[in-house]
Amino acid sequence: MLVVAVLLAAGYAGAQWGFREGSLPPRFAPKDLPDRGFVFCRIMYQRVRFEPMGIGWATDYPYAEINLMTRLSELTKTYVGKDDRGVPTNHWVVRLTDEALFRCPLTMASDVGTIGLTEEEAERLRDYLLKGGFLWVDDFWGEAAWEQWRTEIGKALPPSEYPIVDVAPDDPILKSLFVIAGVPQITNIQFWRRVGGTTTSERGAETAVPHFRVIRDTRGRVIVVMTHNTDVADSWEREGEDPAFFYQFSPNGYAFGINVLLHAMTH
Repeated sequence: MLVVAVLLAAGYAGAQWGFREGSLPPRFAPKDLPDRGFVFCRIMYQRVRFEPMGIGWATDYPYAEINLMTRLSELTKTYVGKDDRGVPTNHWVVRLTDEALFRCPLTMASDVGTIGLTEEEAERLRDYLLKGGFLWVDDFWGEAAWEQWRTEIGKALPPSEYPIVDVAPDDPILKSLFVIAGVPQITNIQFWRRVGGTTTSERGAETAVPHFRVIRDTRGRVIVVMTHNTDVADSWEREGEDPAFFYQFSPNGYAFGINVLLHAMTH
């Protein structure tokens, strides 16, 4: 209820900017960041296979991060730098081979069921994560997409050393600010409209159960968060496009997202 009240009082963030997915070119991280505020970086990667309703690395870019950063500034005391229109400025695109990667405390990648990592990229990702970085992967559905991601992240973090585990219901990450039961299943708005909001599983029985999994380093710090069989970022990106979609998905999506960000910044 608190999330709903604050979001409604602040207005629809997505509606303010008038953006559409894929309509802007990537904003690559500069050598010197403009301020010391919260930084959100999206990983640009090579797409090696196709997934329905995905567009590779640019899925949900840049509106998911813009809206999430806006809500983070409203629901917490985290400083988020903004331009004169009130649009967050410290959101960037990085390749795993860019030096700017190590200036990104938090990164996100979408549609990772299509990702392909070279040996160099896998090594860079491993270095980044073990030196204190954090990666959240979201919006990939079904077993084929999961196997593709599991194989590729295994190049950077071998499962014998860094196993993928499901998040327990009592994990602190679920209580960072809002007490939540787990990852909500959120569908993309196009699918939601097509089925009239009657289901959230985009591939029927195969994707009926959303998964919240993590990889921890040897000290127990969460370094990779995985939200599978759900599109959490669409609840941020599309929040201003349809009031019914907002009420069904955005409050839970923001509560979950902000919990993850706060856990990443404080652990």
